[in-house]
Amino acid sequence: MYTYIDLFSGAGGLSLGFSRKGFSNVFSIDVDPIFCKTYKRNFPNHLLLNEDITTLTQERIKEIIKDKSIDVIIGGPPCQGFSIAGNIGRHFIDDPRNHLFKEFARIVSVVKPKIFLMENVARLYNHNNGKTRSEIIKTFNDMGYIVECRILNTADYGVPQIRRRVIFIGTNNPKIKIHFPEILYSEKQYKTIREAINDLPPLRSGESSSVPNHVAMKHSTQMLTKMSFVKDGGDRNDIPESIRPQKGDVRKYVRYDSSKPSICITGDMRKVFHYEQNRALTVRELARIQTYPDNFIFEGNSIAQQQQVGNSVPPLFADSLANVIKEMLKDA
Repeated sequence: MYTYIDLFSGAGGLSLGFSRKGFSNVFSIDVDPIFCKTYKRNFPNHLLLNEDITTLTQERIKEIIKDKSIDVIIGGPPCQGFSIAGNIGRHFIDDPRNHLFKEFARIVSVVKPKIFLMENVARLYNHNNGKTRSEIIKTFNDMGYIVECRILNTADYGVPQIRRRVIFIGTNNPKIKIHFPEILYSEKQYKTIREAINDLPPLRSGESSSVPNHVAMKHSTQMLTKMSFVKDGGDRNDIPESIRPQKGDVRKYVRYDSSKPSICITGDMRKVFHYEQNRALTVRELARIQTYPDNFIFEGNSIAQQQQVGNSVPPLFADSLANVIKEMLKDA
């Protein structure tokens, strides 16, 4: 059985995919106690470290791993240093906001897995005219890893959501040929949001149900009035001018289009409305869009639950990534 370590594991989207495909978890680590509560509930047999990765020493890692050979390290380190507002001209590697990427690289250098897989937001790919991508690749090249990266869209793998992510795959074994999962669905075959959530019990603002995490947010009367004007797939321009919000994120005050995959799920979807019910989506509906099974329970308050879902790698996408890593390991 192939082994893996999950860094920045969050609620466990990547872990779920790799575990379902037969990989054995050696340990996972995340600093957030609420995210860890969710992870522990859903992966009771995994060794989870609820701690700051910067304090995880080489000695401790070796103590946990013992004499196990680690096949793959997976994870998505948070990187803030390539935002549009970032310092122009500053190197990605030197930006202190990217210290967590350095931690991912440090653990790879200590463990020396046969393969690593690192996931991040798509804009990293072209940031600073591609220099950021080159810096990341060089960091791993200097450790003896051959690295390739590609932007993948989760909708191509059966996820009912347009979610583009950059995937870096590296190997220190010259026999292993790096490849990425083949596209499974054409644009015409994409799963829609309606297909993903339409069978869940309908809810009004503030109502709950017997389905875990399927609890509707309580909206103000003013908000309910505004959203009532927005049609299926519509936006704030459907709201009468006298009460229309004039400022703020253009991705807010929109209604999901029932005939298409969802827009990208983030940690805050409170002003994006159900395609026909007058409310924001519940955590369970967001989790369905992220392809979590209904028996995967999210802990914490509703905001923490939304953040966990929004920060996740969709498990169905993780399945495809795990499959391709398994194929690559056959050459090792």
